[in-house]
Amino acid sequence: MKIRLFALLLAALLLAGGCAERPAASSQAGETSSAQTSAEPSQPSSQDDASTPESGASDSSSGGAESAVSETGDASSAGESTTVSTNGVTQGALPESPRVEDSYFDDAVFIGDSVSLKLNLYVTKNRQSNPTLLGKAQFLTAGSMGSGNALQPVSDDSIHPLYNGEKMSLAGSVAASGAKKVYIMLGMNDLAVYGVDGAVANMETLLNGILEKTPDAKIFIETATPLVKAKSIETNKLNNTNVRLYNEKLAELCAKNGWYLVDISSAVQDSEGNLNASYCSDPDDMGIHFTDEGCSVWIDYLYTHTPQ
Repeated sequence: MKIRLFALLLAALLLAGGCAERPAASSQAGETSSAQTSAEPSQPSSQDDASTPESGASDSSSGGAESAVSETGDASSAGESTTVSTNGVTQGALPESPRVEDSYFDDAVFIGDSVSLKLNLYVTKNRQSNPTLLGKAQFLTAGSMGSGNALQPVSDDSIHPLYNGEKMSLAGSVAASGAKKVYIMLGMNDLAVYGVDGAVANMETLLNGILEKTPDAKIFIETATPLVKAKSIETNKLNNTNVRLYNEKLAELCAKNGWYLVDISSAVQDSEGNLNASYCSDPDDMGIHFTDEGCSVWIDYLYTHTPQ
């Protein structure tokens, strides 16, 4: 009997112990579930760890923003310096300076259309009596040349001027010439075809191409010169209003790229902003080409407007 009672008591104790263990097991399962649930959000935490470089990127982005602000500030300052006055003088252009020696132009090349071709002919003729006129400056000029057609491929029919008897791109010719100062006046043949903005874009593309082959060259953009009053017809794309607007945008281009603007236009225009009649050789034709007197004024301006 005692044995039976002892067995029943032992069974009861075992049953009670089993019930007590089940909540413990459930609690362990709960901890495991909680750990798993916590592990799922911990993946973003892991990504957060992986995204630590993003914090670096954020810092870098902040640095980039600072650089952008600095660059924007420089550009803004440069832009302010190129405001164009209404007096026919382009602000931001090289100011008058002490007259340089002829040798200053020894490493210069002048690029241009038929207007600059006249300058080329004038210098060549006058070097017979004054061999050092414009130093040893070279010329790459051609009638009807513009920035637009100068960007076209070189061919037998292309407008590219010859250099030492060979036709090549302007970038190639400048590199072959060894020039370190590039004076360029183009645009008269671009305005009617491409408009003001297109002409400016062509100029920038052309000059960047030249700088690719001659990276240490200094760029001097000469402002396009005006037409005589009778030939500046507002209904034509080539008129003095557009020439002035083009020159204003060239000033902005120079400020943007660190190039020099030589405001030849201001030296040869009359009080109304037209080409001075006494400087024009074809007033009854195109009204844009120069007399010898006009070329002399042009050259004098070059000598007295250089970087200091």
